[in-house]
Amino acid sequence: MPDRTTPLRLPGWAQDLILALFVTAMQVQGTLRRVAAEPETVLRPLADLGHLGFVLLVVSGAVLAVRRRWPLAVFVTTVLASLAYYTLDFPDGPGWLGLFVATYTLTALGDGQRSLLIVGVGITALTGCWLVAAIDLEPRAAIGWVFFRIGASIMSAALGESVRSRRVVAARALERAESAERTRDEEARARVDAERLRIAREVHDTVAHAIAVINVQAGVTAYVLDKRPELARETLRTIEQMSSQALREMRAILGMLRDSDEERAPAPGLAEIDELTAKARDAGLDINLEVTSPPSPPPSAVSSAAYRILQESITNVLRHVGPTRVNVVLDYGIDTLEVRVTNEAGRTGATDGRTPRQATAVAGGCPGDPDEPGHGIFGMRERCQLLGGELAAEELPDGGFEVKARLPLAPAGTARR
Repeated sequence: MPDRTTPLRLPGWAQDLILALFVTAMQVQGTLRRVAAEPETVLRPLADLGHLGFVLLVVSGAVLAVRRRWPLAVFVTTVLASLAYYTLDFPDGPGWLGLFVATYTLTALGDGQRSLLIVGVGITALTGCWLVAAIDLEPRAAIGWVFFRIGASIMSAALGESVRSRRVVAARALERAESAERTRDEEARARVDAERLRIAREVHDTVAHAIAVINVQAGVTAYVLDKRPELARETLRTIEQMSSQALREMRAILGMLRDSDEERAPAPGLAEIDELTAKARDAGLDINLEVTSPPSPPPSAVSSAAYRILQESITNVLRHVGPTRVNVVLDYGIDTLEVRVTNEAGRTGATDGRTPRQATAVAGGCPGDPDEPGHGIFGMRERCQLLGGELAAEELPDGGFEVKARLPLAPAGTARR
């Protein structure tokens, strides 16, 4: 069933056709009535020159049927018809209606400056013609109609320009609104992508570290199971503890995806560094930890980033080198925290019975495949950059590897309290 509240609106061509018929009828009928009422003022009948007066009135009205498609051509046609009509001294009347409509259409649908220039030239030419034709006009009071035609032409142009200006302003406002909407959508997508990347990074750090430690401990267990069962039992307990901690951290991370008001476990930070190094020692690393006294507690974002960088670096040593010596340094400056993790080359005769692997620039590869590039260093560097810091990772001449991160204690986007 059609919507009865929708108003009936004719297509543009139908509206223009009706307007053209109406203006044509008004021009012809109005001029005939003027001739009938004041026959003494007629200098040349409409029927002269092969009914040229009627033809000019009809043409200047009928041409409005295509005013929206060819506004310039319609304006020029009405101007020429009006010039011919008044130059040949045909009787005065409402023969200027088509001219006013054409003037309005050209300025309303035109491009502004160019359209106004064309209309100005046309009105100037018509003004001269009308004033010359009114020299012998009788009665003299009728000259007021000449000035009316001039003023009405100017008003038609001004009205059309006003409509065009409002249309341009509305179009620009709509464009700005659409642009703002697109910007909001892009910002929302960027925030979602950033959150997704952050969660993926947390999951990677948590799982990679736990799996690396479990992998080493499982290898040790398999090696000493028959010879030293008490050591195998201890490594199994370490595996149990690491898997439980990894599960807790995973629950905390995935809890961020739920829409609930439950309390979430805080992200690990430098307060847990002793626990991290202890577990690394249990996994076979000989860790030497050096920490300078901080001037003040670091912001939570810096603490979390430094912890994750240490965790990822230790994970990479376990994954790519195996049991070896690792130096960890936390050097607090006035406004920066420098984190350095340096490991020696892999030792021969590792307790898990595997061939030691040299540290390489592809740290962060999948466990068991040291030649496959991964996201370890990339993730650490990204954490530094998000806080306005920098990270360097390079292989040392003796076969070891060093990760050096510099984090500002007042990171970008984090207000210090």
